Amino acid sequence: MPNNMTKPSTATEVKNKAEEVVKEAGRQFNQAKDKAEDLAKDVGHQIGQKADDATAAAGRGIQTVAETLREHAPSGGVVGAAAKTVSETIQSGGRYLESEKLSGMMEDVTDVIRRNPVPALFIALAAGFLLARALSSRS
Repeated sequence: MPNNMTKPSTATEVKNKAEEVVKEAGRQFNQAKDKAEDLAKDVGHQIGQKADDATAAAGRGIQTVAETLREHAPSGGVVGAAAKTVSETIQSGGRYLESEKLSGMMEDVTDVIRRNPVPALFIALAAGFLLARALSSRS
């Protein structure tokens, strides 16, 4: 009879040990998942930062092109006035890219779509149609 008494306690011990192992495995899984999420967020932030930096650099480059155009364009006449207008527009676009970067541009596009959903839908449909047509003509 003492042997029967030890079996239930041994079975209970095995059950308890199994539950502890499962809990520990769950805890380690959650820790690994949290670390992976943190790493993914860090990588995403770094990629976003690099994209912003590249966009700002492109903006500075565009401003340099505008300055070069202004320097080499005629100073008077119709061509000079047109060159001045074009260079100012290009420089303005470059300043926008440099200051807003990619993340700011995405926010601006999102705001425009929210304020004008129907025209945005038509523009997206038209762009999709033109893209599909361009791709189908290549095949």
